[in-house]
Amino acid sequence: MTLSAERVSRAAGGRLILDGVELSPRPGAMTGLLGPNGSGKSTLLRLLAGVLAPTSGVVTLDGHPLNRMGRRDVARRVAVVEQQADTLVEVSVRDVVRLGRIPHRRAWTPASAADEEVVADALARTGLTGQADRLWHTLSGGERQRVQIARALAQQPRELLLDEPTNHLDIHHQLDVLALVVALPVTSVVALHDLNLAAMYCDHLVVLSGGRVVAHGEPAEVLTAALVAEVYGVHAEVTPTGPDARPHVRFLGTSAHSALRRADTPGKGPTLSAPPPGTAPGRRPGRAG
Repeated sequence: MTLSAERVSRAAGGRLILDGVELSPRPGAMTGLLGPNGSGKSTLLRLLAGVLAPTSGVVTLDGHPLNRMGRRDVARRVAVVEQQADTLVEVSVRDVVRLGRIPHRRAWTPASAADEEVVADALARTGLTGQADRLWHTLSGGERQRVQIARALAQQPRELLLDEPTNHLDIHHQLDVLALVVALPVTSVVALHDLNLAAMYCDHLVVLSGGRVVAHGEPAEVLTAALVAEVYGVHAEVTPTGPDARPHVRFLGTSAHSALRRADTPGKGPTLSAPPPGTAPGRRPGRAG
Protein backbone atom coordinates (compact mmCIF):
# COMPACT_ATOMS: atom_id res chain seq x y z
CA MET A 1 0.00 0.00 0.00
CA THR A 2 1.09 3.58 -0.53
CA LEU A 3 -0.20 7.09 -1.11
CA SER A 4 -3.23 7.20 -3.40
CA ALA A 5 -5.76 9.72 -4.71
CA GLU A 6 -9.16 8.22 -5.50
CA ARG A 7 -11.38 10.34 -7.76
CA VAL A 8 -10.41 13.54 -5.96
CA SER A 9 -11.94 16.89 -6.91
CA ARG A 10 -11.15 20.31 -5.51
CA ALA A 11 -13.13 23.50 -5.97
CA ALA A 12 -12.13 26.99 -4.85
CA GLY A 13 -13.73 30.37 -5.48
CA GLY A 14 -16.53 28.75 -7.42
CA ARG A 15 -14.09 27.12 -9.84
CA LEU A 16 -13.37 23.40 -10.22
CA ILE A 17 -9.59 23.02 -10.06
CA LEU A 18 -9.41 19.22 -10.04
CA ASP A 19 -12.12 16.95 -11.39
CA GLY A 20 -12.16 13.26 -10.48
CA VAL A 21 -8.40 12.69 -10.53
CA GLU A 22 -6.97 9.27 -9.68
CA LEU A 23 -3.30 8.71 -8.90
CA SER A 24 -1.49 5.74 -7.37
CA PRO A 25 2.29 6.25 -7.57
CA ARG A 26 4.33 3.10 -8.04
CA PRO A 27 6.30 2.29 -4.87
CA GLY A 28 9.96 3.18 -5.25
CA ALA A 29 9.47 4.93 -8.59
CA MET A 30 9.29 8.54 -9.76
CA THR A 31 5.95 9.74 -11.09
CA GLY A 32 5.97 12.99 -13.06
CA LEU A 33 3.01 15.38 -13.08
CA LEU A 34 2.79 17.32 -16.33
CA GLY A 35 0.42 19.94 -17.65
CA PRO A 36 0.22 23.64 -18.49
CA ASN A 37 -0.14 26.36 -15.88
CA GLY A 38 -3.47 26.11 -14.09
CA SER A 39 -3.93 22.43 -14.88
CA GLY A 40 -4.01 21.46 -11.19
CA LYS A 41 -0.53 20.01 -10.56
CA SER A 42 0.26 22.01 -7.41
CA THR A 43 -3.25 21.52 -6.05
CA LEU A 44 -2.95 17.75 -6.50
CA LEU A 45 0.37 17.72 -4.66
CA ARG A 46 -1.18 19.67 -1.78
CA LEU A 47 -4.02 17.18 -1.60
CA LEU A 48 -1.52 14.30 -1.51
CA ALA A 49 0.35 16.07 1.28
CA GLY A 50 -2.82 16.63 3.31
CA VAL A 51 -2.36 20.41 3.20
CA LEU A 52 -5.67 20.73 1.34
CA ALA A 53 -8.77 18.57 1.65
CA PRO A 54 -10.58 17.33 -1.46
CA THR A 55 -14.08 18.63 -2.15
CA SER A 56 -14.95 15.06 -3.09
CA GLY A 57 -13.04 11.83 -3.31
CA VAL A 58 -10.39 10.70 -0.86
CA VAL A 59 -6.61 10.61 -0.45
CA THR A 60 -5.38 7.53 1.40
CA LEU A 61 -2.10 6.47 2.95
CA ASP A 62 -1.76 2.71 3.31
CA GLY A 63 -5.51 2.53 2.86
CA HIS A 64 -6.31 5.04 5.62
CA PRO A 65 -8.01 8.35 4.69
CA LEU A 66 -5.47 11.12 5.08
CA ASN A 67 -7.99 13.46 6.72
CA ARG A 68 -8.43 10.99 9.59
CA MET A 69 -4.71 10.83 10.34
CA GLY A 70 -2.83 13.26 12.56
CA ARG A 71 -0.56 15.81 10.91
CA ARG A 72 2.46 14.43 12.76
CA ASP A 73 1.72 10.89 11.56
CA VAL A 74 1.41 12.08 7.97
CA ALA A 75 4.64 14.11 8.22
CA ARG A 76 6.51 11.01 9.35
CA ARG A 77 5.63 9.37 6.05
CA VAL A 78 5.20 12.14 3.49
CA ALA A 79 7.70 14.95 2.87
CA VAL A 80 7.16 17.97 0.62
CA VAL A 81 9.65 20.14 -1.28
CA GLU A 82 8.04 23.38 -2.43
CA GLN A 83 9.05 25.45 -5.47
CA GLN A 84 10.95 27.99 -3.39
CA ALA A 85 11.68 28.49 0.28
CA ASP A 86 13.09 31.60 1.86
CA THR A 87 13.63 33.14 5.27
CA LEU A 88 14.90 36.40 6.68
CA VAL A 89 16.30 34.59 9.72
CA GLU A 90 20.03 33.87 9.73
CA VAL A 91 19.86 30.10 9.88
CA SER A 92 22.48 27.51 8.95
CA VAL A 93 22.12 24.64 6.51
CA ARG A 94 22.27 22.17 9.40
CA ASP A 95 19.47 23.97 11.25
CA VAL A 96 17.24 23.88 8.17
CA VAL A 97 17.80 20.14 7.81
CA ARG A 98 17.06 19.67 11.52
CA LEU A 99 13.53 20.94 10.85
CA GLY A 100 12.85 17.59 9.25
CA ARG A 101 13.12 15.91 12.65
CA ILE A 102 10.23 17.89 14.18
CA PRO A 103 7.57 15.21 13.38
CA HIS A 104 9.70 12.66 15.25
CA ARG A 105 10.16 14.67 18.48
CA ARG A 106 7.89 15.85 21.23
CA ALA A 107 7.22 19.56 21.30
CA TRP A 108 10.01 21.69 22.79
CA THR A 109 12.37 18.75 23.28
CA PRO A 110 15.95 19.15 22.03
CA ALA A 111 17.37 17.05 19.24
CA SER A 112 18.65 13.68 20.41
CA ALA A 113 21.81 11.92 19.32
CA ALA A 114 19.66 9.77 17.03
CA ASP A 115 18.17 12.91 15.47
CA GLU A 116 21.64 14.33 14.83
CA GLU A 117 22.69 11.06 13.19
CA VAL A 118 19.73 11.24 10.81
CA VAL A 119 20.54 14.90 10.01
CA ALA A 120 24.18 14.03 9.32
CA ASP A 121 23.09 11.21 7.02
CA ALA A 122 20.71 13.51 5.11
CA LEU A 123 23.50 16.06 4.66
CA ALA A 124 25.86 13.36 3.42
CA ARG A 125 23.37 11.90 0.96
CA THR A 126 22.77 15.32 -0.59
CA GLY A 127 26.46 16.25 -0.72
CA LEU A 128 26.09 19.02 1.86
CA THR A 129 28.29 17.81 4.71
CA GLY A 130 30.97 20.38 3.93
CA GLN A 131 28.40 23.19 3.81
CA ALA A 132 26.46 22.35 6.98
CA ASP A 133 27.56 25.52 8.78
CA ARG A 134 26.92 27.93 5.91
CA LEU A 135 24.10 30.42 6.28
CA TRP A 136 20.97 29.93 4.18
CA HIS A 137 21.10 33.37 2.53
CA THR A 138 24.59 32.69 1.13
CA LEU A 139 23.44 29.67 -0.90
CA SER A 140 22.68 29.53 -4.61
CA GLY A 141 19.28 28.40 -5.88
CA GLY A 142 20.54 24.91 -6.63
CA GLU A 143 22.15 24.61 -3.20
CA ARG A 144 18.93 25.72 -1.51
CA GLN A 145 16.99 23.01 -3.35
CA ARG A 146 19.51 20.43 -2.14
CA VAL A 147 19.05 21.68 1.43
CA GLN A 148 15.27 21.39 1.11
CA ILE A 149 15.65 17.83 -0.16
CA ALA A 150 17.99 17.08 2.75
CA ARG A 151 15.39 18.52 5.16
CA ALA A 152 12.78 16.28 3.57
CA LEU A 153 15.08 13.25 3.88
CA ALA A 154 15.55 14.01 7.58
CA GLN A 155 11.82 13.31 7.95
CA GLN A 156 12.67 9.75 6.86
CA PRO A 157 9.69 9.67 4.48
CA ARG A 158 8.53 6.85 2.27
CA GLU A 159 6.84 9.32 -0.09
CA LEU A 160 8.43 12.52 -1.39
CA LEU A 161 6.38 15.22 -3.15
CA LEU A 162 8.17 17.92 -5.15
CA ASP A 163 6.51 20.96 -6.73
CA GLU A 164 8.59 22.10 -9.71
CA PRO A 165 11.95 21.58 -7.94
CA THR A 166 13.86 22.69 -11.05
CA ASN A 167 12.07 26.03 -11.35
CA HIS A 168 14.52 28.97 -11.63
CA LEU A 169 17.54 26.65 -11.82
CA ASP A 170 20.07 26.53 -14.64
CA ILE A 171 20.45 23.36 -16.71
CA HIS A 172 23.32 21.98 -14.63
CA HIS A 173 21.43 22.32 -11.36
CA GLN A 174 18.21 20.98 -12.91
CA LEU A 175 20.00 17.77 -13.87
CA ASP A 176 21.81 17.65 -10.54
CA VAL A 177 18.63 17.96 -8.46
CA LEU A 178 16.65 15.39 -10.45
CA ALA A 179 19.54 12.91 -10.49
CA LEU A 180 19.65 13.25 -6.71
CA VAL A 181 15.91 12.65 -6.31
CA VAL A 182 15.75 9.69 -8.67
CA ALA A 183 18.51 7.92 -6.73
CA LEU A 184 16.65 8.15 -3.42
CA PRO A 185 14.97 5.03 -1.99
CA VAL A 186 11.53 6.67 -1.85
CA THR A 187 8.32 6.89 -3.84
CA SER A 188 8.40 10.33 -5.45
CA VAL A 189 5.83 12.48 -7.23
CA VAL A 190 7.25 15.54 -8.98
CA ALA A 191 5.51 18.34 -10.86
CA LEU A 192 7.54 19.45 -13.87
CA HIS A 193 7.17 21.85 -16.78
CA ASP A 194 10.04 20.54 -18.88
CA LEU A 195 8.88 17.56 -20.92
CA ASN A 196 12.39 16.39 -21.75
CA LEU A 197 13.45 16.35 -18.11
CA ALA A 198 10.30 14.37 -17.33
CA ALA A 199 11.11 11.89 -20.08
CA MET A 200 14.70 11.49 -18.86
CA TYR A 201 14.04 10.96 -15.18
CA CYS A 202 10.47 9.77 -14.58
CA ASP A 203 9.30 6.17 -14.65
CA HIS A 204 5.63 7.09 -15.04
CA LEU A 205 3.88 10.24 -16.24
CA VAL A 206 0.46 11.69 -15.47
CA VAL A 207 -0.69 14.58 -17.67
CA LEU A 208 -3.30 17.03 -16.38
CA SER A 209 -5.33 19.44 -18.45
CA GLY A 210 -8.21 21.50 -17.14
CA GLY A 211 -8.06 19.63 -13.84
CA ARG A 212 -8.48 16.19 -15.41
CA VAL A 213 -6.08 13.36 -16.23
CA VAL A 214 -5.80 13.21 -20.00
CA ALA A 215 -2.95 10.68 -20.25
CA HIS A 216 -0.86 8.44 -18.03
CA GLY A 217 1.74 5.74 -18.53
CA GLU A 218 5.41 5.35 -19.28
CA PRO A 219 7.13 8.32 -20.97
CA ALA A 220 7.31 6.64 -24.38
CA GLU A 221 3.56 5.97 -24.28
CA VAL A 222 2.54 9.41 -23.05
CA LEU A 223 4.81 11.91 -24.77
CA THR A 224 3.59 12.00 -28.34
CA ALA A 225 3.34 14.83 -30.84
CA ALA A 226 -0.44 14.54 -30.70
CA LEU A 227 -0.54 14.94 -26.92
CA VAL A 228 1.84 17.94 -26.96
CA ALA A 229 -0.35 19.61 -29.57
CA GLU A 230 -3.59 18.86 -27.73
CA VAL A 231 -2.49 19.79 -24.20
CA TYR A 232 0.05 22.55 -24.83
CA GLY A 233 -1.03 23.92 -28.22
CA VAL A 234 2.49 23.37 -29.55
CA HIS A 235 3.70 21.49 -32.60
CA ALA A 236 6.57 19.13 -31.84
CA GLU A 237 8.60 16.23 -33.12
CA VAL A 238 9.05 13.35 -30.67
CA THR A 239 11.85 10.87 -31.30
CA PRO A 240 13.22 7.98 -29.22
CA THR A 241 16.76 8.50 -27.91
CA GLY A 242 19.32 6.62 -25.88
CA PRO A 243 19.63 2.90 -25.16
CA ASP A 244 16.19 2.76 -23.53
CA ALA A 245 14.50 4.78 -26.31
CA ARG A 246 13.18 7.51 -24.06
CA PRO A 247 11.31 10.21 -25.98
CA HIS A 248 12.97 13.51 -26.82
CA VAL A 249 10.68 16.43 -27.67
CA ARG A 250 11.78 19.02 -30.22
CA PHE A 251 9.42 21.98 -30.21
CA LEU A 252 8.60 23.55 -33.58
CA GLY A 253 6.41 26.41 -32.40
CA THR A 254 2.90 27.21 -31.27
CA SER A 255 -0.10 26.19 -33.33
CA ALA A 256 -0.49 29.72 -34.67
CA HIS A 257 3.09 30.21 -35.82
CA SER A 258 4.75 26.86 -36.46
CA ALA A 259 3.48 26.50 -40.04
CA LEU A 260 4.87 29.92 -40.98
CA ARG A 261 8.23 29.13 -39.36
CA ARG A 262 8.51 25.83 -41.22
CA ALA A 263 7.69 27.62 -44.49
CA ASP A 264 10.45 30.15 -43.87
CA THR A 265 13.05 27.48 -43.07
CA PRO A 266 11.98 24.14 -44.55
CA GLY A 267 12.70 21.17 -42.33
CA LYS A 268 13.80 23.29 -39.42
CA GLY A 269 12.32 24.79 -36.32
CA PRO A 270 13.58 26.37 -33.11
CA THR A 271 14.33 24.07 -30.21
CA LEU A 272 12.72 25.78 -27.23
CA SER A 273 13.65 23.16 -24.66
CA ALA A 274 16.23 20.51 -25.29
CA PRO A 275 18.04 18.97 -22.34
CA PRO A 276 20.57 16.33 -23.38
CA PRO A 277 18.75 13.27 -24.72
CA GLY A 278 19.27 9.76 -23.49
CA THR A 279 19.30 7.99 -20.18
CA ALA A 280 19.45 10.34 -17.23
CA PRO A 281 22.71 10.32 -15.25
CA GLY A 282 22.38 8.85 -11.79
CA ARG A 283 19.31 6.69 -12.52
CA ARG A 284 19.02 3.57 -10.43
CA PRO A 285 19.80 0.47 -12.52
CA GLY A 286 16.91 -1.76 -13.39
CA ARG A 287 14.19 0.85 -13.05
CA ALA A 288 11.22 0.66 -15.36
CA GLY A 289 11.13 3.27 -18.08
